[in-house]
Amino acid sequence: MTPDALTGWDEETTAEAYAAFARAWPMYGDTSHDLARRAGLVDGRLVVDLCGGTGVTAGAILERVPAHARVLSLDNAAAMQRIGRRTLRDPRLSWVTASAETLAAHVPARGVDAVVCNSGLWKTDVPAVAAAVRRVLRPGGRFVFNIGGGFAGLTDPNVSAGRAGPSLDALIHQIAARDHGYSPSPRTGSGPKLPLATVTRHLSEAGLTVTGTVVKDQLTTVAERKAWLSIPVFARPDGDFTHAQRMRMLEEASARTDPDATTVTRWLVVTAQRRAKAR
Repeated sequence: MTPDALTGWDEETTAEAYAAFARAWPMYGDTSHDLARRAGLVDGRLVVDLCGGTGVTAGAILERVPAHARVLSLDNAAAMQRIGRRTLRDPRLSWVTASAETLAAHVPARGVDAVVCNSGLWKTDVPAVAAAVRRVLRPGGRFVFNIGGGFAGLTDPNVSAGRAGPSLDALIHQIAARDHGYSPSPRTGSGPKLPLATVTRHLSEAGLTVTGTVVKDQLTTVAERKAWLSIPVFARPDGDFTHAQRMRMLEEASARTDPDATTVTRWLVVTAQRRAKAR
């Protein structure tokens, strides 16, 4: 994770690069449609797109909710939302610039049919978000979200499949070590940040019950991975590098790969519901 992976979302260069990636490549669109399908939105009246960014997931939600429904996309990065406001114009959609933890201040208690969060839970205070989600969901309302395999502690499918050669990320780190004496920053804590047991505990303590989990594998290409690593907040490696330096290392690393070679990203997908009564 780069040093600005949490704060850099509100920068224009990141927002534009993210939007360009989402338009050109299927990852965020595919995961958004998967979550929207699991949220059961056929009878939805009010649905929240949490950590909604430029509105990719909001667009998937709008395709499934009734004509009279409302969708609220909440994100604390105004730069991301400015792009969404320009590109996704639907009278059913409103935008709120605020953190996920403050969700309950922006929608009525027990007034939300579903909260959907694509790829963003890792950068929040999860217990606070779970408590806020429980406050706004109607009884039986769903909270559907996914967590990247690294954060969830899932096994790397590319390693278990015995795919030959180093990954694009590994090549970048090799170049950084060779040319800049780079070594990875020490990891704080031990183990993954959001394994299923931890997520389940946070949800349960907030009054939400996990009703389903699934591990989803998504096939991608090295070219798509390169495009994703071009987004400033995702660029490798961490440490005191400029974005231009990171992009030069990315170009050199990608020149050593086959852009059409396939790789797999792995996601933990969780569906939870608000219990009828508080604990």
